[in-house]
Order: sequence, then structure tokens, then C-alpha cells
Amino acid sequence: MSSKIILISGPTASGKSDLAIKIAKKFNGEIINADSMQVYKELSILTARPLKKNQKNIKHHLYGFINLNKKFSTGHWLKRTIIKIKEIKRRKKIPILVGGTGLYFQALTQGLVKIPNIPIKFRNRIRLIQKKEGQKNFYKKLIKLDPKVKNKFDKNDVQRSIRAYEIKKYTSISMYQWITKTKPVFDQNSFLKLYLNIERENLLKRIEKRTFSIINKQAIKEVKKILKLKIKKNHSILKVIGFNELSRYLNNEIDLAEAKRLIIIKTRQYAKRQTTWARSRMNDWTKIDQNSFSKIIKT
Repeated sequence: MSSKIILISGPTASGKSDLAIKIAKKFNGEIINADSMQVYKELSILTARPLKKNQKNIKHHLYGFINLNKKFSTGHWLKRTIIKIKEIKRRKKIPILVGGTGLYFQALTQGLVKIPNIPIKFRNRIRLIQKKEGQKNFYKKLIKLDPKVKNKFDKNDVQRSIRAYEIKKYTSISMYQWITKTKPVFDQNSFLKLYLNIERENLLKRIEKRTFSIINKQAIKEVKKILKLKIKKNHSILKVIGFNELSRYLNNEIDLAEAKRLIIIKTRQYAKRQTTWARSRMNDWTKIDQNSFSKIIKT
């Protein structure tokens, strides 16, 4: 166990952070954030960042250290995370990465694919083609353009189809040729991958409970502060569940009850997207529930 890097993922509100703390206490570990929104200083309440009291008992890394006005990519996260993992291992402790950002885990375990930047106008043109053709015909065009992607992902996966098409069309190289050129820093055997699999009904209850716990005066105060920062319209802050809803509440467009209702709906939808991602891209992760994690780790 001492040589492992533990990865913990799962849908939002599934209890990932609590599980990470339990494992860290039991196996002398330190926790590294793998959530793309919890890196920002200004986002504490809305992102349900681990409480400061928990961070005092167990060392936490890469939480709330970047200002919202700064860009922070998957590449930035990966570079910092690799450094943190090596530092923790030098201290003879276990690195425990926890979060719900699938791209972060993919970059760590598979390496970050260094595909040249594709102009937004070119990308938008491909999206229009997909929309016009429909997914079924677009996928056929993709296979004709790039036979190497056949059976590599679900033919109904719109986003991956568009991405594969634009990469091949723009670079003349298959997306999977780019991927094979990519090598991760750590060997696959270094990882213990745990996916927290919560029953749907239980997860929905947890989502509702968390929504009511975070939507308080502090959350509203947090949104007020962010609104004063003059954030650009395309900033990732707009993706944070609760920000737009509470902004509308503060603008007297909706009441607080409606804001909470919309937040619960959005959170459910987000959890569903995370589950779909895991189903297609985390097949080699061990599915566990909150009661079985200790048994899994001992094996």
C-alpha cells in the first residue's frame, strides 16, 4: 500500500472528500485536490470545499490557491500534481487524489495529449456539420475520414466524435495516433483507482441535503463578492452550480426557493454526466460503496 497512489472519484455529493479523509487517517496519507472548481480561492461554499478544520488534521494540497482572474488548465493542474505526489512520497506518505473532474484523472493516468490548438472558427464549423448531419451520419463521415477511431468509443458520443473529427481534419493525424504518442509519468501499477458508486436514490437524497446545507447566507455572500470581480462571460465560474441561480436571486429574478430547486436539478444533471463519463472512461476503476472501501484497500 505504501507504494500506491490512491485515486478517488465519483459523482458530486457522493461523499468522496469524507472517504479520502478516512483513508488518509488510516493509512498516513495526504490529500490532493482533483476538482477543477475547488482550485479557486473565491469558491469555497459553492464547491463544497473541505472544511478548514479537516485540512488541519490531514494535509490538503491544491485547494483554493488560484485567483478567479487567472487561467488554470488541466496542464497546469497536472504539472503541480506530479510535483506534489513526488513530495508526499518522499515523506513516506500516501498521495490520495480526490475529486470529480474526469479530465484531471485521465491526464494523470494516461498522460496529457499534446494536440496543437485548433482555431475556434474551425471547431465551430465542425460542430455545425455534426448538427446538420445528425450523429448517425456524422459518425459515418468520421469513420470514413479516420478509420482508426472505429470502436474506440460509443458511436453516440457526440463530443468525442466531434473532437476526433476536428483533430483528424485539422492535423491530418488520427486522435488515437496522438494518444499513443502520450506517455504518463507514473506506471499504471502505481495507482489504486476507487470509484464511489452510490445508489441513485441515496445520491439524490445526498444532493438535496447538500444543496440545503450550502445555500445559506455565506453562499450568497460568496456570490456577491464574485459578482464584484467583473469576471469574463466565458470564464469557467459560470459552470459552477449555484452561481447563476443565486445571481438571479440577488437580481430579484427568482426567489430563494426557486434558486434551490434549480440548483438541485442542475446538480442531478451534473451527477448523471459524471456517471456517464465514468461508465465509458473509468472501466478499470474499482467500484465501491462507503462501507466497503476498507475491504478493497486490504486486498
